[in-house]
Amino acid sequence: MQRARKLAYLAELGVELYVPRAGARPETPLRESPAVHASDLAVGAPLAPRTESVLDWEPLRVAVAACTRCALHAGRTQTVFGVGDRSARWMIVGEAPGVEEDRRGEPFVGRAGQLLDSMLRALGPGRERVYIANVLKCRPPGNRDPRPEEARSCRSYLDRQIELVEPTVILAVGRIAAQTLLDTDLPLGKLRGRVHALGERQWPVIVTYHPAYLLRSPGEKRKAWQDLLFARRTFGELEQARGPQ
Repeated sequence: MQRARKLAYLAELGVELYVPRAGARPETPLRESPAVHASDLAVGAPLAPRTESVLDWEPLRVAVAACTRCALHAGRTQTVFGVGDRSARWMIVGEAPGVEEDRRGEPFVGRAGQLLDSMLRALGPGRERVYIANVLKCRPPGNRDPRPEEARSCRSYLDRQIELVEPTVILAVGRIAAQTLLDTDLPLGKLRGRVHALGERQWPVIVTYHPAYLLRSPGEKRKAWQDLLFARRTFGELEQARGPQ
């Protein structure tokens, strides 16, 4: 999807995008819509330029499988590239592979994956009609949080996956995924309930809790459901603005 078309879709929703000037942070938006408020639209990090920005799916997968950019490659069983519909309208971005993901080579398996599947069915598309990827393609030892340099090493792979999928909406699950995608240190609570615009092509990003966190803190599932309703409503508005393809 061309950037001009993406901007047009968001404009149809009454969302006025922030346009930064020479590295400065944008100022007050011009108008807001009752559906998606301009004050709720945050500009994320620009997509990182790198050689894989021209790779198609299979060469990109091969490049990830052979990657040795950071020390995590030494301890992996295999890389976890991503899975799902490569022309999906929904893209799910998580944090990093765990032990089971490292063993099977697929993101979001086990109990957290089962809960994510339930979340996706609630959204409507189900797992088979989304594309799922992680910020990191290799498992951090002990399932620790990704380090900034590790996330930077993997970032251009994720950026290219986003460009290839061309999703209508990206759902970032968990604090690490959200903060890394949007290049921010704001807590997850302040990132929820807003439509963030990622990079030059203004990919809409919505943030919610990680399924593993919800398994540990089931009392937060109500908030996660609110996030999913918001994501589904935003998706519908963006798709309607796109019109027939």
